[in-house]
Amino acid sequence: MSTYKGHSIFALILSLMFFHSPLLIALTLIGANIPDFDHKFKKDHVYKLIILGLIVFISLYILKLPYMIGLIIVFLGACFYFSEHRSFTHSIFGAIILTSAIGLILIWSFQLVISITDLQNYYLLMAILIALLSFLFLNKNVLMIFLPLFFLSLFIFNTGDINYIELVLATFLGLFSHIVLDSFTPAGIKIFAPLSSKKVHSNFGKVSIFVLIAMALFYHAPYLYGLFEQYVFTNV
Repeated sequence: MSTYKGHSIFALILSLMFFHSPLLIALTLIGANIPDFDHKFKKDHVYKLIILGLIVFISLYILKLPYMIGLIIVFLGACFYFSEHRSFTHSIFGAIILTSAIGLILIWSFQLVISITDLQNYYLLMAILIALLSFLFLNKNVLMIFLPLFFLSLFIFNTGDINYIELVLATFLGLFSHIVLDSFTPAGIKIFAPLSSKKVHSNFGKVSIFVLIAMALFYHAPYLYGLFEQYVFTNV
């Protein structure tokens, strides 16, 4: 059975294959820990998530600010509440829905803070929002390691760029990495839930890993070709 440690390590490896920004790597790691919120022993966290969403909704509504953020948080909690373990949240459709919800929460919260404050460091603001997201979804043992390394990396590798598409892709990669790893378990996963109960197993995981590696190589092809040209052609 895959544990939060296994999912976190696997997501970290995948994120380093595609991303260099600490924000994107962090989101991939967080995304990899999200699907298991459908587990029964996480129900207390799900209740807290729904209550948080209601508080945010009511507070923003009273302040006459965009309150959809609160409703999305409630919707996110409802997805976990009504999903059976390794069903909807562990499917392709579930990964897309959860990615959309997390993406909207991050982006709308980011835009809301910008609109009501004079903050100019957008990169740090997004980092703080991602850190708050980690409190919701990361195991406390992972969180103790994640937070100091995350904020340290911000000062070492600060790129200063905020790209909404990349934020969404990083979140989806983390969620998908969880699905891939769980496909290696004896129980497998219902990849097309709730439309189909058909399960996939390790073959799906192996193919997915091969495709992800191929995509990473293709993504970095210009850079790899540049290195090849620099160190091979110059020495011929």
